[in-house]
This record gives sequence, C-alpha cells and structure tokens, in this order.
Amino acid sequence: MSTHLDMNLLRALHRSGVEYDARQSDRLLRRRNLEPESAALLAVVLRAMGARRMVEIGTSNGYSAIWFADALRASGGEPLLSVDLDGAAQREAAAQLAEAGLAGQVELREADGGAVLREVPDGSLDALFLDSERTEYAGWWPHPRRVLRPGGLLIIDNVLSHPDEVAEFLALVEADAGFTSTTAAVGKGLALAVRAAA
Repeated sequence: MSTHLDMNLLRALHRSGVEYDARQSDRLLRRRNLEPESAALLAVVLRAMGARRMVEIGTSNGYSAIWFADALRASGGEPLLSVDLDGAAQREAAAQLAEAGLAGQVELREADGGAVLREVPDGSLDALFLDSERTEYAGWWPHPRRVLRPGGLLIIDNVLSHPDEVAEFLALVEADAGFTSTTAAVGKGLALAVRAAA
C-alpha cells in the first residue's frame, strides 16, 4: 500500500512485540499487538472512509496507533486518542510514535477505556477500535454505539481467537438494528460494525 510509514520500523516493532509476549507468562503483561495484515486492512478502510476522528482503546507499544495515526493524517484528521491503563506501555508507545514521526498525531491517555468512552460526545467519532480487556466491553455499552457518527465504524479485534470473551459484547452489537456488521477472517479476527445513517 502507498504510505509514508517506515515499514522497517513497523516490522521491527511487531517482531519485538511478538518476542516480548513469548517471554511473558502473565497475559496481562503481554503487548498483544494487532497483526500486520489486520493493521494494513484497517489503514485502507480508514483512508477510504476519510476518517478524521478516532479512539483506540488499548495502546500497547503503539504499533496499531502508528497505522491509525497515519491514516487519520492522510485525511487531514485530528490526532488519534489512544487509551491504555499501562503507563509503561504508553511510554514505550510515545517513543515509537516519535521515531515514526507521528508524535503530534496521537494523544496518549493513561486511563480506563470505559471511563474515557463515557466522556466522548455523542456521534463524534468516525471510528472506534477496541483491543483491550475483551470481557469489559459489554459493560461499556451503549457508549461504543453512542460515540459513533452515522456511518461510523466500530472495530473489535480478537473475535476469532477469543470468541468466548467477546460473545456478550458482539451479541449486543448484533441485536442492535442500528448496526450492520461482519467478521473479517484476518489476523486474529476483526469484527466490523457500521452504524446506520440517521
């Protein structure tokens, strides 16, 4: 794909995340990065949408934030808001974003994802990406729907690798007539749900 991104940096960052995870017995300490094929697909979708405002819940080491921030920049959008409870991971992400030349394109916030979503104005986002503690998502409802504009995109990672953990949340999305959704069998599985036009 045509991009200003340093693919060597991204490959090295993803590889280091995989190697880091292999050394961690505690799942909560793992980086659990988005897979490269999933990141590339979402970057294309965000560009096609002309996405300008996006929130990412689950910063990790900044791998996905680099892809998303670049896509938002291409559309002349606002900085990505990327939220994570892990301050150490966010500090690592800040360094990676600076190396990628995207430090000014991402606002890193050390906070609870659900708490942040409750504060986001109605219909203000073009896209919302959920990649954190999957069993928490259902408790955040209806905010993931509320914050999206008509035509906005809700993205949930790991829906094929961890179906039981996202089942309750996906049931809420599928039961909502305001969403049209599908699952993309890429990476560890991406659920994509578009909020209906008003």
